[in-house]
Amino acid sequence: MDHFPASWGRPRNDAVDAYSTFPVHQRPQNTPKDAFSAGVQRTQQPIVTGTSVLAIKYKDGIMMAADNLASYGSLARFKDVQRLHPVGNNTVIGAGGDMSDFQYIQSILDELSIGEFTAQDGNTLGPAEIHEYLAQVMYARRTKMNPLWNALLVGGVSGGKKSLAFVDLLGTTYSASTLATGYGAHIAQPLLREAVEGREDTLTEEQASSIIENSMRVLFYRDARSLNKYQVATITEAGVNISDSKYLETAWSFAEGIRGYGAQTQ
Repeated sequence: MDHFPASWGRPRNDAVDAYSTFPVHQRPQNTPKDAFSAGVQRTQQPIVTGTSVLAIKYKDGIMMAADNLASYGSLARFKDVQRLHPVGNNTVIGAGGDMSDFQYIQSILDELSIGEFTAQDGNTLGPAEIHEYLAQVMYARRTKMNPLWNALLVGGVSGGKKSLAFVDLLGTTYSASTLATGYGAHIAQPLLREAVEGREDTLTEEQASSIIENSMRVLFYRDARSLNKYQVATITEAGVNISDSKYLETAWSFAEGIRGYGAQTQ
């Protein structure tokens, strides 16, 4: 049996000589100089990833949606992952890409919120401040995060103003009335723009929910890394509400008539 990591398709770590393969005078020091810093590492290769996040503006606030799937490579492994995270009273972030990076983002935002609360100065962080903070964090730490990280969507309502913005690993930022990450940026974004743009101040919550549901259904049909189980976050002046998981009603009978897909008689 070959015990060498290089034979497993992974680069060998020459800093560790577990099998005493180096000559004595060339053997590395196996004891780390700083055990704590060596233990705090973040992946540069995506292991567990999530796909698209959708968000739109409507009359009363912001609506966001993301499915509950986190894929282990090409395996649909974890089917109960929440990719929408509330920050403060009126902001939600949605993440696609590596879930370990998202967990790190969640932890620093929680620390930020605690620090803001303990200051007791009457100020709270709104969506604009959180978006700006994340833009700086993502850009400053881009070499320590997964280079295939997709993006974060930040949505919220503060002082009667609706805010919806995008930030990625390079610190790219922009705002729009409809946003999507991952495969949704190619498939769902045109649907969202057609349904929402110009109607941001008239769309009801029910209409916004219908638009989101239709777009999530299209993504489930087209995106192999998506799931028909998803959550919706609604952000208004009254606060944040993240729904329980919902299930899309889908139909695949049409596939039988597609040549090369279903059973063919001719």
